[in-house]
Amino acid sequence: MTSKLPLTKSILIIGIAVIIALNLYTFIVAYPETYTLNPGINTPGPILAKDFSAYYMGAWRFWNNPSHIYTFGASGGGEPVIFPHPEAYKYLPSFLLIISPLLSLNYQQALLAFDIAQFMLLPAMAYLLYRLLDNKHLAVTFVVMVIALLLPFPTLQWGFSPSYYWQWGEGQAKVFVTFLLLLSFYFGKRGRLIPSGIALAFGFFDPRFGLLALPLFIMYNRKNLKAATASAISALVLSNLMLLYPGMGSGFIGMVFASGVTTPLYYYSLIPFFTLLSLIVVNFKELVAAFDYKGVFASFTGASKPEER
Repeated sequence: MTSKLPLTKSILIIGIAVIIALNLYTFIVAYPETYTLNPGINTPGPILAKDFSAYYMGAWRFWNNPSHIYTFGASGGGEPVIFPHPEAYKYLPSFLLIISPLLSLNYQQALLAFDIAQFMLLPAMAYLLYRLLDNKHLAVTFVVMVIALLLPFPTLQWGFSPSYYWQWGEGQAKVFVTFLLLLSFYFGKRGRLIPSGIALAFGFFDPRFGLLALPLFIMYNRKNLKAATASAISALVLSNLMLLYPGMGSGFIGMVFASGVTTPLYYYSLIPFFTLLSLIVVNFKELVAAFDYKGVFASFTGASKPEER
């Protein structure tokens, strides 16, 4: 199915509008959570500020006290005061380049602005998924969109989606990382190898999902994988060169081995996780074909066997 008929496109657009409307309701339900001081999603732990506090404080330290980006708690020096304590920053420093413009706002305003900016990415994510799945059945496309744009599990206190409730309530970045990875796949499918690599590199700020995205990145860029890979590696290195700054690199390594890698998949982490997993499932034959260089599974994938020399 290489294209979808006008009627099916109309049905799909209506379905997407409904999904986003349900997510908007969840956003509204979650909004008071952004002001609430409680243990949040990590109920057994101490009371900290929302997850966004890690990004906001990390961005401030990036420009004013870079050796303490990965330091937990307050470090003084005129940094923003976030009650009761800011969360610890656990991502690559490249993400702080993107967050930095929000420092022009106070903490609470910046959290809301970040949530709104990510919510506005949902229609773009729907378009990217539509283009990535243009050879799939309409029902398959819609199911993947439901997973990516809502991940529904209606509850009384968390709207239509616990994952998105906590995404908005904590000011998390999981919609943003999902968007970047989908954008990378889209560019790869269009043959735009350099932008595909750059998008993947910036989506690698949370390495867990960057690693999970690698099979799809290879599949969508298989026509010229060397160029796409070179672009991704170059962008990843250049955007994180600040790790060479004294204290920053050691802080990052200490964070990784202390807690960064073992951070559990909270509700909001299921957004990129299940989005990537669903794309892997629906593209399983294409993925096998992309890695089956010798044509061993050609009868399963439908790809032609390479000619013997």
